[in-house]
Amino acid sequence: MTVDGAPGAASQPAARVDDGVSEELLGADVLAARIRELGAEVSRDYAGRDLLLVCVLKGAIFFLADLMRAIDLPLELDFMAISSYGAATDTSGVVRILKDLDASIAGRDVLIVEDIIDSGLTLSYLARTLEARRPASLEICALLTKPSRRQMEVPVRYVGFEIPDRFVIGYGLDYGERYRNLPYLGVLAGEAGGSDA
Repeated sequence: MTVDGAPGAASQPAARVDDGVSEELLGADVLAARIRELGAEVSRDYAGRDLLLVCVLKGAIFFLADLMRAIDLPLELDFMAISSYGAATDTSGVVRILKDLDASIAGRDVLIVEDIIDSGLTLSYLARTLEARRPASLEICALLTKPSRRQMEVPVRYVGFEIPDRFVIGYGLDYGERYRNLPYLGVLAGEAGGSDA
């Protein structure tokens, strides 16, 4: 807060959260409509089953929150945090688990909720790791996929949108931990690196 008349209180326009966005790729209404469709598909496919949603932090948190409200079934949540990027914009190929699940998934119907599939390396590692824990089933639901960047194919049961090779931010996706709070998906100005988490 600036106090009027205080030394150094120059009147500069406040920075906006969308200052780093060169264009809007998917608007909030488009995202909401597709996520409702995905929720209906999941509700139909998992009726009568023991559904556990595993959210991949941090990027998928917005998607998870909206998706779970669109699923008309009893369900449980757990969270994992994994990293293969660090501060870079291209994957290093080395995957680390930063936060593991809190509970066993043995015998559970597990649906991994991911923000974006880029090279496929990180998600492939995660799927193998969870499959080794003997769930009853293991499927993937991704908001976004970039097929042109794929280095390893990963079977994805539910996909929100297929997008071109652009560095997208907003709706949970970040650049340097910023822009996650945008209500839409935008393209990063300058497209540093051209790749996402």
